[in-house]
Formats: sequence, C-alpha cells, structure tokens
Amino acid sequence: MALADDFRALLQELPKDWEEASILVRFTDEAAARRAAALLLSLNPGHYDGVVRFVVSRRATPELVLRGLRRVDAAQLGGELALVSSTLSTPVPEAPRASLAAAWDVEVAALPPDWSDVYAELELRSTDNLEQGALLAAPINPARVDERPAFRFRCARKFGYGAAPGMVRRCLERLDGADIRGEVHILRALSDTKPWSTQGPVWYVDGRPV
Repeated sequence: MALADDFRALLQELPKDWEEASILVRFTDEAAARRAAALLLSLNPGHYDGVVRFVVSRRATPELVLRGLRRVDAAQLGGELALVSSTLSTPVPEAPRASLAAAWDVEVAALPPDWSDVYAELELRSTDNLEQGALLAAPINPARVDERPAFRFRCARKFGYGAAPGMVRRCLERLDGADIRGEVHILRALSDTKPWSTQGPVWYVDGRPV
C-alpha cells in the first residue's frame, strides 16, 4: 500500500480529539531515507539509520503530509509508515461570563466622589435580546440612539433626571439573571450639580436633549 494511503488510514484510527501525532517511515536503506527526507523537507523531518520521522499537527499539516508522501510514493522509495505517539487537544476553559452589574460597579467606582449625574450606555451582544432587555431595564428608561443593539440611560445620584444608582444595578442584575450579555459604560458624568429652577442638568447629544 502507498504511504499516502497508509497515512490516511492512520488518521482514521486516531482519537477524534487528537492534536499532534509523531510519525516515522522506515526505509530499507539510508539512501532512500535521505531522498525521502528531502522530498518531505516542508515537514522539517529528521532521519537516522534508514528512518524518517516527523510530527503532524491536526490544525496545520495533514494535507501537507499527504502531498509529501505522494512525492515519496512517486519516487518509488518504498517505506513502512507507523505511528509513534499522539497527543490529545486540551479543552479551552470557557471564559467566565462578564457580569453587567459588576461592570457597572467598576464604572461607578471610577467616578469622582462627588459625582451627581451620569449618561451611560448599555450595549447588548445580540439583537435577539433587544426586546427582553428593554423590558428588564424598563425602570431606567432605556432609549435607542442608533442601529446598534444598545440603549442609553441617565442615572442621578441624589435628585434630578435619571434612575437611582441602586435601580440601575438591579436592572443590570435582572439582565445577568436572564443570561443577557453585553457591556455597560458611562459616557458622561457631572459632579456636585445644584438645580436652579430645574430638576437637574440637561445634556444635548446631536442637538437633542437627553
């Protein structure tokens, strides 16, 4: 059987989660081994005493190996292919889910101690969550501003326009509980505001009050 066919058969016998395999090809003489090593140069093989050895990576080199072995077969060098060892892929642990409530805590902690008002944005990972997200965050009066799956809202620390900080956090906890993922950022902040014939400060974004 040709070496390329032997290699295809060997791949079928490897575990489904294999990552790398060490392969050797044993030839009847050193001259054939040297010639085969030259034909397999792209695999960075080693050879000694009539044996050529190389490593194949599941993600990168199976097709490269097949092309090289076909060249060896075409040169009629013979050879016997065998598996030396193989390794299994290491599962990548799932990254911990980012908490919107915790992200809000980080944003607020970065504000000056006398902050009074903020204008913030909640951007969801998926448009599929827009309706449910708007419902769960209804107490903070979320508003769409563009085509992104995002809401903007106001938060007032003591008085004025916007939800209280605790209410914002509770709404974000509700989103976390529904496994709705995203990011929350404070876009603008004011400190130590004092109302004068108004309930609180007004921001203008793109010519519109928010």
